[in-house]
Amino acid sequence: MPFYVGLAREADGPLVELAVGTGRVAIPVAQATGKRVIGIDSSSGMLAQARLRAVEEGVEIDLREGDIRELEIEELAALIYCPGRSLLHLPTWADRRRCFDRVAASLLPNGRFAWNAFAFDHHIASAIDAQHADPAPGLPVSHTNYYSVSDNRVDITLDDGGTGSLWWATKNEWLGLLDVAGLRLEALYGGFAGEPLDDDSREYVFVARR
Repeated sequence: MPFYVGLAREADGPLVELAVGTGRVAIPVAQATGKRVIGIDSSSGMLAQARLRAVEEGVEIDLREGDIRELEIEELAALIYCPGRSLLHLPTWADRRRCFDRVAASLLPNGRFAWNAFAFDHHIASAIDAQHADPAPGLPVSHTNYYSVSDNRVDITLDDGGTGSLWWATKNEWLGLLDVAGLRLEALYGGFAGEPLDDDSREYVFVARR
């Protein structure tokens, strides 16, 4: 949370959060900065929760239902960010490229694009594949992870039968997406405290500029 709040404080212009969900990040960003936040998500249910939470917290967020691959905003943004590894819900390179192209077209000159994603660890995947997990921070419901190596996919199956999927990507795939979208890398960290990325990092934290 402090990482994205810090970027938002530095932004001179509109803020856009992709895959805003229930407003877990957008609400603190709006509270900390007093700036306008546009939040986009494809889930009407999550947006309904975000609206309720925003009212409870006394902040106003411009919440919109939409596909982040088709991002359209009226005014160019100073910062577009996508927290919570949410870009991993896009299954293909083509989906991600469409998203990155729309982000680049929606940023002010020198505007920033920031996101985080897990650095896939085959050792961890092997250890927890098909293993039932009790509620834990980050996924507070009982679930089982199933890995599809050939599709670069993990299916998170809840005990009630609901399933969400993530498609992982390598560092070079992310850098390639920046390149084809005409964005330049500003920073790549191995954690939200600005840790350098090394062989033991479990998280990619990217900041790019138009």
